[in-house]
Parts: sequence; structure tokens; C-alpha cells
Amino acid sequence: MSPPHARARREAQAKLGVREFFGVFRYSRRAIELVWTTSRKLTVFLAALTLVAGLLPAAAAWVSQQIVDAVVAAAGVVAQGGAPVYELALTWVALEGGIMIGLSGTQKGLGVCQSLLRAMLGHRVNVMILDKALSLQLAHFEDSAFYDKLTRARREASSRPLSLVNRTFGLVQNGISLVSYAALLLAFSPWAVAILVLGGLPAFIAEAKFSGDAFRLFRWRSPETRKQMYLETVLAREDYAKEVKLYGLGPLLLQRYREIFALVFAEDRRLTLRRGAWGFGLGLLSTAAFYGAYAWIAASAVRGQISLGEMTMYLLVFRQGQAAVSASLSAIGGMYEDNLYLSNLYEYLDQAVEDEAGTQLEGPAPGDGIRFEGVSFTYPGAQTPALQGVDLHLRPGQSLALVGENGSGKTTLIKLLTRLYQPSEGRVLLDGLDLREWDPAQLRRRVGVIFQDFARYQMIVGENVGAGDVDHFAEEPRWRQAAAMGMADEFIRDMPEGYQTQLGRWFENGRELSGGQWQKIALSRAFMRTAADILVLDEPTAAMDAEAEATVFEHVRSLTADRMAILISHRFSTVRSADHIVVLDHGRVIESGSHEALMARGERYARLFSLQAEGYR
Repeated sequence: MSPPHARARREAQAKLGVREFFGVFRYSRRAIELVWTTSRKLTVFLAALTLVAGLLPAAAAWVSQQIVDAVVAAAGVVAQGGAPVYELALTWVALEGGIMIGLSGTQKGLGVCQSLLRAMLGHRVNVMILDKALSLQLAHFEDSAFYDKLTRARREASSRPLSLVNRTFGLVQNGISLVSYAALLLAFSPWAVAILVLGGLPAFIAEAKFSGDAFRLFRWRSPETRKQMYLETVLAREDYAKEVKLYGLGPLLLQRYREIFALVFAEDRRLTLRRGAWGFGLGLLSTAAFYGAYAWIAASAVRGQISLGEMTMYLLVFRQGQAAVSASLSAIGGMYEDNLYLSNLYEYLDQAVEDEAGTQLEGPAPGDGIRFEGVSFTYPGAQTPALQGVDLHLRPGQSLALVGENGSGKTTLIKLLTRLYQPSEGRVLLDGLDLREWDPAQLRRRVGVIFQDFARYQMIVGENVGAGDVDHFAEEPRWRQAAAMGMADEFIRDMPEGYQTQLGRWFENGRELSGGQWQKIALSRAFMRTAADILVLDEPTAAMDAEAEATVFEHVRSLTADRMAILISHRFSTVRSADHIVVLDHGRVIESGSHEALMARGERYARLFSLQAEGYR
């Protein structure tokens, strides 16, 4: 490449670097707005105290000059045989004492404001993160790249807005101090002001560079950090403890945890050593410039160009100015780093979420039930469709059983029915209306679902049941009614505190249930939705024996005679009682009909039913 081209490329890269550096500060305004809306009163106090704290150091330096000059003048009078005069010097001393008391009070006030804002802002940001999580779709939570983004947002981002605002106010405070110091130094020489300002630039450049490197390292290791968090969960949670101990997994997983740390720490170590070495080397340049200025001021006093009091003030101003410049440049570098981390937070909060369109509260054909018309679906990022060309119809009062091997598309079909996902092709209708046109809240009120991986909330029994209907979450009569329908009321009444019994081991006096009892709690949760006319059971009784599962399904059928029930189970002795059976294979419907009709055909369903029946003989 020719030299002109090389020079042009370097200039373009330099301009890009400058734009990238200053462009990241676009989050400063949003952070300040966030702090302002969190507590306007505390923000105003913080700003006022910052202004005062910026002016007082220069005032103290000027008063110091007056003290020294007053002392020198009084000493000269005494040397000439006159009586000592204390009043003027002591007045200046008292004034400086008052200034220092004010400065101390101001700094304490700043600390109090920052502490209160830190707690309030940390809570506010965490609420924003969780509130955003509530608006996300299921696809986001099943996306590993999104989980990395969520991990980055939750780590440090809650403390960064206040850090950014504190640094912004600190920069203003030091800026005010520097202006006042510069006004005092101008009387000595404008070059002294230039040395004061430019002396801190080398160290600042190094800090800004390594702040960017630290952030890029932070983003790069998000997957490793998430793996560490997962291993911590496996090693320290009660629901993993049995297998970890019985299989002897502890040492293996702990070693893997150590290896991830070693990988991450190696990068941290290299960055820290480079940052320290460059910071020290460039800091020497700043130190040399500042002490050259000190020598210049001292030599001017020796030549009689300035008084002893002025020399004292200039040295004090220069030393404090040096600290203010370093603090200001460090604050800018810190603000750059804070903005980088805040980009994680706002990248997460600005995540585009498709609106759940639909406002209809009822369909044009009440009683038509559920229809799947040519429905196909492919998960985001997948190459193979999970469902292909599915057609089925379920009317009120009928029960439907879905049969198929793992991965055949049974649970995917339920996710489309509950509108957790949208079909890639075709449509799903309820009462003759496409699900996309239904009001989401109204649609979900009509569906009660128990997934095979149902949630086991670390809450009291009643709230575990009440979670099925947030409108009646805390109503004990509804808990009892739903638990009776879900066959859980009997064992709940035997508990010491009944429906107020704490479940799980996370909290004090928590009680753990058996697998079958948890499944009955989940079934009761579905019955909390008294308005639901669609009940979906996605293998929730898999931990029960065949007889117990059949009993539960028969109980459910007796309670849902006028509703639509969808059952998913690997036990053919259970699904045979369904009105209609659909056999899925690799996302396609390969058979459908009643148990008797499917057995008469002698195809896949009949073969699997016979094999399973043979195993029970």
C-alpha cells in the first residue's frame, strides 16, 4: 500500500476512534434522567453540594495566602521592635477554619446523598430489568445470545448509572475548582495554567484505552460467566444435591468451575498488568511536568518576584489543581467505562419486542372450538420444522390425546395453542377467530395449562395454587375449591399450617413435597381458572404410576365434560379414553381417530399400544 493510502487509513482509523470514544457518552443523558426521575430532591441536593464543594478549596487556598502574608507582616513589625499584632492573622485562620468545616460538611452531605441514591437507583434499575423481562416473548428466553445480553445487563449495570452521575457531578466539581485555581494561577503565569491542564493527559489516554479493552473483555466472557453461574447453581441448590452427591459430580464440576475462572483470570491478569505498567510510565511524565512547575514557583519566590504567601498559595493551588486534573481526567475515563457498561443495560432495555396484537374478546363462531389449519412452525435458528402441515379440530366437550416420541412436536403444538409462539405457516383458530386477533389476556383466561416442567414456587401452598389466577391469587376459598378439584386438598389439610405452609427448602420452616404431591398442586393451579374452557395436561403426571395417572385423567375428564381437554402422555392405557387421538412423528400428523379406529387400522398407534400392553403382562 502506498504511503498516502496508509496515511489516509491511519487518519480514518483515528477519526473513527475519536467518534467511538465520544459516541459512547450518548448514555450519559439517559443515566442523568434516570437518576433525576428516581429522586429529584436528592439530585438537586447533590448538584448544590457539588457546586459548593468545587468553590471552597480555592477559597481555602486564597485564605492560606492571606494567613502567611499576615504572619510575615506581623513578624516584620516585631523584628523592627514593634508590638505583635495577632488580630488579622487569627481572623484569617478562623475564616479558613470555617471554610474547612463547611467543606467537611459538604463532603459528608455528598456521601449521604450518594448512599441514598445508590440504594434507590439500584432497586429502580433492577425493577426495570425485571419489568422488561415480563414483556419479552418465550423465544427470547430460549435464545442463548439473549441470555448473554441479560447476564451482562444484570451484572454491574444496576450500579453504573449512579457511578456515572457521581462522576459527572465530580467532573463538574473539579471543573469549578480548576476554573478558580486557574484564575489564581493566571496572576503568576498563563503557562502555569497550561502545565496544570496538559500534565494529566498522558495518564488519561492510557486509562481511556484500557477501559475500552476491559469492556470488550467483559462482553467476550459473558458465556463463561453464565457457565460459572450455572455451575454455582448445580453445586449449591437442593434440587441438584442428591445427584451431585450420589454420582460424585461435585469434584468434577468444581474443577470445571476452577478452569473457567483460570481462563477468565488469565485475561484479567494480562489486562491489569498492562494497564498498571502503562499508567505508571505515562504518570511519570505528568509528575515531571508538575514538579518542574513547583521548581519554577520556588525560584520566583527566591528572586523576590512573588511573596512568601503567594508562593504558598501557588504551590497549594498547583498541588490541589494537580489532584483536580487527575480526578477530572479519571472521571472522564470512568464515565467512558460506565457508558460502555450502560450500553449493556440499554441494549437489553431497548430489545425490540413484537406487540401482541389482537383486541377481540370473542370469536364469530362460539362453540366451534379449536382448529389447526395447515400449521407449520420452525424454531428461531433451527433448520428443521418442529411442526409441518398440522390439521385438527377439537370441539367443546371433547378430549384430544397427542401421542408421539420425544421431539415429535407435541409440546410445540401446545405452545402455539397458548400463543407463546406464532405459526410460521397456517393458522390456529378459537371459535372461528385466528389466535393472533384475540386479546392476549382474554385468550389466556380461557386456557389452563400444566406443562411437564411445571414450576415449583418457593411460596406457601395457597399461593402455589393461586398462581393459576392472579385475579384471585390471595383468596383462600378459591384455593380450597381448586385444590379439591386437583385432588390436593386432602394432603394439604394434613399439613400443620394447611394452606399457609411454606413449600420448598429455600426459606425457614419450608416443607418439601413428593413428586406426586407437587403434580397435584400443579393440577390444582390449572383449576384456579374457573373461566378456562380449554385444559391442557402436558405429561404433568409422568412421575405417577400408570394406575394413579389414569385415575387423575379420569377425574379431570369428569370435571371437564363441557370443556376441551388436551392430554399428552406416553401411556396408551391413559390416552385410549380420549375422544380423539392424534399420532405425531417428526412434526407431522401420521394418524388420527378414536382408539378403536386406530387399533383397527393396525398401523403405528396399534403397534405401539400392543408393545406397551405386552410390557404390563
